[in-house]
Amino acid sequence: MARIVVATTIMMIISLVFRLPYGAYGAIFAMTISRENPQATVNAAKTMIVAFASSVIYVLAGAMLFLADPTTRLVWVIWTFFLMFYALRVVNNYTAAARFGYLLIITIPLWDEHISSGLRVENTLWAFGVISFASIIAALTELVYANLRPHDDLVQSIAERLAAIEDLLNCYIESRPVDARTEKNITSLALVGTSRLRRFLQRSDYPPHYAEQMGAVVAIVGRLVDIAANLSQLKSDASDDDRLQIRQLATKIAGVRAALIQRRVPSPIEMEHALHRVPLLQELHATVSLIPAVFTGSRSLSAFAPQPASSDPPSRFFVPDAFSNLEHMKFALRGCLAASLCYIIYNAKDWPGISTSVTTCFLTALSTIGSSHQKQILRIAGAIVGGLVCGIGAQIFILPYLDSVTGFTLLFLAITIPSVWVATSGPRLSYFGVQILVAFYLINLSEFKVQTSLALARDRVIGIFLGLLMMWLAFDRLWGSPAVLEMKKVFISNVRLLAQYAREPVSKDMKLAIERSYSLRETINKNFDSIRNLADGVLLEFGPSRQEDLALRSRIVQWQPQLRTLFLTRIALWKYRFQLPGFQLPPTVTVAQQEFDEEAANLLDRTADRMENKHSMRQGGLEESFTRLERAIENCRPEPSSAILHDLKTFLLLSGKTETLETSLNHSIELEM
Repeated sequence: MARIVVATTIMMIISLVFRLPYGAYGAIFAMTISRENPQATVNAAKTMIVAFASSVIYVLAGAMLFLADPTTRLVWVIWTFFLMFYALRVVNNYTAAARFGYLLIITIPLWDEHISSGLRVENTLWAFGVISFASIIAALTELVYANLRPHDDLVQSIAERLAAIEDLLNCYIESRPVDARTEKNITSLALVGTSRLRRFLQRSDYPPHYAEQMGAVVAIVGRLVDIAANLSQLKSDASDDDRLQIRQLATKIAGVRAALIQRRVPSPIEMEHALHRVPLLQELHATVSLIPAVFTGSRSLSAFAPQPASSDPPSRFFVPDAFSNLEHMKFALRGCLAASLCYIIYNAKDWPGISTSVTTCFLTALSTIGSSHQKQILRIAGAIVGGLVCGIGAQIFILPYLDSVTGFTLLFLAITIPSVWVATSGPRLSYFGVQILVAFYLINLSEFKVQTSLALARDRVIGIFLGLLMMWLAFDRLWGSPAVLEMKKVFISNVRLLAQYAREPVSKDMKLAIERSYSLRETINKNFDSIRNLADGVLLEFGPSRQEDLALRSRIVQWQPQLRTLFLTRIALWKYRFQLPGFQLPPTVTVAQQEFDEEAANLLDRTADRMENKHSMRQGGLEESFTRLERAIENCRPEPSSAILHDLKTFLLLSGKTETLETSLNHSIELEM
């Protein structure tokens, strides 16, 4: 909160003192820039400046080629809308794609105004300069803060959640009711979710393997908090033996938390006794045991400090299926249709004040009904509060009594601080806080004077309503996809991709095999994030099947941590399959491993078939195959002091974890589906 308020306030004061145009957008971008860590903020600022520069070049080139003829300009604008929405889906760097499109939205209406061409060019360059300057201010604010308080936000946030679970277990250990503070803390963490932590990982500069491991830990800890939130609502009389087991569980959680903070690999957790008398503790214990499994095969976490890794795969500009997946094209066509209708309407009515309709289309465009509804509801609610209540309210009751920058700064802080508090509260409400500030800034920072006309606030809100109407027509009625169906589809796709990954590498060419491995891993990781985002969208979909949809959502969210852990285990086993230096296996074990991996892949395919209600023709037994793998390792009989003995034990541990996870996941899906 403090960092955002400081950056936006500095930008506001500079805009007013030096009379910089587009000061409202400067304050908005100083607020919305990534703040996961200083390096991420600096990288985001660089990305934004490059994206804005590309957007300016594109606008000026389009003006030179198409401005003279209204028909060709209209075609160019429609094509530009299509390009903006298509880039949101196919460009790997979402920040760059979003910022490129956003500056286009800001400047396209400028070129429709009846002013000289020189003034249009000047204002376009001012828009680029002010917003880029705001990004630099935000980055400098983050660097100053980082020097004052260096720490790892990701690990601290995970440790905070584990500590809250320990506090809950201590209530059971001491045979007392859950106190109000502990219950409130657990409930708040459950409501906040893990979206911020996942965004942190996406934008951090951690090496890929560590990012994948911590992504799984984040998912598991999120599941632990959900279980704990339900556990805090239950009352149970635990026996002395139960309390002993709960104490041991709390100690293990504390050990995991300490290991993560100290960058050590957590010790494995084994279930010794079943906790039958206390509801949900059995599930809590089983879920906690997945965290050490994520790091199986790792010797230390200290090597994964935030620094560039030389073995990272080369970054790609486009996603792997950018030109083969028709869903990208459908998304772009729907977004283009909504934005084009808004553009034609406000130009036909000669009402430039409602150009916010195009901005609304761009900002709320998502691929599913529920996800779009979520942003649309938050945007209109934020526009009403920020535009009508705060904006018009300030114009009527406060601004007439202010005559200095100091007085306006106090009003600015009075609106910004609570709005930023909402914007940083959690993923389900953050967009609401952002939209309050967007509406307020656009009304009161657009000119270098007290805004006395109420027409500006009226036009902003009407434009938002128009944009939401067009989005409803384009996204809900044209190729509309319920979030729960998309969530199930992506989960099944991940299961099949994991089966495919279990058979890798299929090529003996090292370069080709590594590139294919990175491509599969990248797709699977993105699908994990997509499933979590879609889970939020399901909550905003209504209809006769809502209860069934929520039940399916709950089951997929429950299966997600297991599949993540299985994925990370598979990454470690891939090195043995490819016989990388330090991961070579005896020939007999290699043959047994290939048979085991094929059975594991077949089981995953059968699981996906079951979820799709298909009859699977694949047969096999994973447990028998794992038994044969154990025998092959036993028959090797290496010297007790040899290095290969340690490697074989690690390999067997990874394979055993794979067999356990797949069998458990398949059994759970078989019961539910």
